[in-house]
Amino acid sequence: MPFTADPLLLTIQDRRDLSEIAQSRALPAGYVFRARLILMLADGLSFNFIQERLQTTAPTILRWKRRFLKSGLEGLDTFHPGQKPKVRTPALRARILAATRRKPSDGSTHWSCRRLAAHLKVSKDAVHRVWKEAGLKPHRLERYMASNDPDFETKAADIIGLYLNPPQHAAVFCVDEKSAIQALDRKDPVLPLSPGRAERHGFEYFRHGTLSLYAALDTRTGRVHGKTAARHTSREFVAFLGEVIAQCRPRQEVHIILDNLSAHKTQTVEQFLEEHPQVKLHFTPTYSSWLNQVEIWFAKIERQVIARGVFTSVADLARKLRRYIHAYSANAQPIRWKYFDVRHRIHTNDLSETGH
Repeated sequence: MPFTADPLLLTIQDRRDLSEIAQSRALPAGYVFRARLILMLADGLSFNFIQERLQTTAPTILRWKRRFLKSGLEGLDTFHPGQKPKVRTPALRARILAATRRKPSDGSTHWSCRRLAAHLKVSKDAVHRVWKEAGLKPHRLERYMASNDPDFETKAADIIGLYLNPPQHAAVFCVDEKSAIQALDRKDPVLPLSPGRAERHGFEYFRHGTLSLYAALDTRTGRVHGKTAARHTSREFVAFLGEVIAQCRPRQEVHIILDNLSAHKTQTVEQFLEEHPQVKLHFTPTYSSWLNQVEIWFAKIERQVIARGVFTSVADLARKLRRYIHAYSANAQPIRWKYFDVRHRIHTNDLSETGH
């Protein structure tokens, strides 16, 4: 076996350190390779033998030999300074933001991070960072409904006043109906949730029919009185108002907040109001049913009972709705709203719900 004429001279500590590195399974492969190379040189092995054994070249052996002679073990380490950080200038940021607000020319509705980066010939990371700093999320969409009611402020102030400062000794109810609730039964069994797996429902279902749910939320206590009906008609609505009034003291002043559904403004309703002069109806402005607190409760029962429910019949649906209403009312709390900025026109974002 050929030897070199001038083997490297190692101290005991250097050889011990190099041997540990050469046998390591955790250190980078390149660092282990260079340690083995230096040990072979120290053992006096020839360049040809080292080239064949380590599958390397003579210039590589010579380079690391010189690095070790100059700096010792530190010379075997590598240093990659990498690219200089790219500075996002105000001009680049403004160009990205301006392009984001313009529609793409290919007919799509909004930009993705990669498509905008390719369009502007910048990196996707630059686009992502500018969007993050500016709070832009082109993939998100929010919807709104603007009321066209000329008396919006007056009606809204009247309803919010009932929430924040109701008349003394009066009862205030938020009333509405949730119509056409479907009694859906699943053809396939529901697979329950388990660690790492969500509850699963089959796509196919039986439709057993529909019913309507009338609900009256007491703004003072938060309790809900509910009634199911096969249809939502003015006659059914008046019958439900009778049930709501029956819960109050005789001749107690009653204020009812409700929307502008045609069934709420019929001759039958007018006759009911004539027979019950202590009852006053307060209609929300057009396209502003969000001012009615019972809509918050309807959202709860939709999420917690209806959306994922399995109902074997319309009667089963009605029974489960009533069971939820009773359990909810047993631990109900009033909804408390806060109006944040009285200087601005009332908007959905100005109101917050607390207490639930």
